[in-house]
Amino acid sequence: MRLPTWLAQHLAALRALLVFTVLLGLAYPLAMVAIGQIPGLAGKADGSLVSVNGKTVGSSLIGQSFTDADGNPVPRYFQSRPSAAGDGYDPTATSASNLGPEDIVDTIATNPDDSTQSLLTQVCTRSKAIGALDGVDGRRPYCTADGVGAVLAVFRRDGLTGPVARVVSVNQVAPATAFVTTYEGVPVELAQPGHDYRAEGGVITPIRGDAPAQPAVPTDAVTASGSGLDPHISPAYAEIQVARVARERGADPAEIRRLLREHTTGRALGFMGEPAVNVLELNLALDKKFPPR
Repeated sequence: MRLPTWLAQHLAALRALLVFTVLLGLAYPLAMVAIGQIPGLAGKADGSLVSVNGKTVGSSLIGQSFTDADGNPVPRYFQSRPSAAGDGYDPTATSASNLGPEDIVDTIATNPDDSTQSLLTQVCTRSKAIGALDGVDGRRPYCTADGVGAVLAVFRRDGLTGPVARVVSVNQVAPATAFVTTYEGVPVELAQPGHDYRAEGGVITPIRGDAPAQPAVPTDAVTASGSGLDPHISPAYAEIQVARVARERGADPAEIRRLLREHTTGRALGFMGEPAVNVLELNLALDKKFPPR
């Protein structure tokens, strides 16, 4: 007996569903798991976990922070780069900040919990903090001395032309002191929460300041990676941390630099990417050679 056309079509679709479920939902994933357990691949498939005395302390492929319970850097350790993944290095929320170079104006809301920092202010704040932690010059172009973006909203009498009528430092609020006293002879005001000075007609004007063109604090120290999970820092960022780590561990800086060189990898195939330092592996080597006092 021949089945009705509609029923035959549904049975064919059901058979296809079952076949592809077995192939792609069971066989393929199990095959990938089996391949991942091949010697040489097993460690990477399991997350490249790093263990010390039987205790897992991290992953060589996923970065982590070396901070105390309050989020402050632990001085005896090399510090990682910032992370925008969740609360930091969260592999379930891998992401970048999605902020670009034109993001220079903070959102200063009446309720502080609704305020957000621009990318420029994040960079300025981090650079200032790292400068203080590692005893280097934390100044950067377009940053104020108090660690926010040095940006003015300039209001002119005739809109975009004419003499300056009003100037606001858009990223500074009381009790801060405006990073410049006057602009074209007009006193600079502090920003008021809840105001969008761009929408009010102000021309957003970043001010470079007198910071060196090549900041002492490297770029990777103040910006997150695209994934937010990068376990590496640049040799330049590691170098400015050497003196602090050596002091905290009572070690010769030359010995710290030797370990740093041992944990620095070169460019892939000799020409791709940049040299990098795996922070976790370096810190574990430090703990082994110079145990915390």
